[in-house]
Amino acid sequence: EVQLQASGGGLVRAGESLRLSCAASGFTFDDYAIGWFRQAPGKEREGVSCVYHKHSTSRYSDSVKGRFTISSDNAKNTVYLQMNSLKPDDTAVYYCARTPFSVCDGVGPISQDLFGNWGQGTQVTVSS
Repeated sequence: EVQLQASGGGLVRAGESLRLSCAASGFTFDDYAIGWFRQAPGKEREGVSCVYHKHSTSRYSDSVKGRFTISSDNAKNTVYLQMNSLKPDDTAVYYCARTPFSVCDGVGPISQDLFGNWGQGTQVTVSS
């Protein structure tokens, strides 16, 4: 069974950091790109970052570029999202998902349309 388990969320103050983890199982990790998405209350889900380890590509939304860093550990089948300099606008439920398509080497918004097998999400709350 394909599973993507997001964890690491919490309550932090503006300017602080968090590291999210997305643990994958049930499929060949190296054959998929893993993306992070978030959904704030009353807003649509938006792409944050993605990584395709096999192709050595990564991509960030403009809103997090320079503050967030995505990485993958193939030995642990886990993708991390290091979030620094957090802002109240980063408050959202963060989800991870997978896609077999090479979509992490472009620019611009990361579309969720090609991603599937969504994890359950982890809440990130940033207070001002």
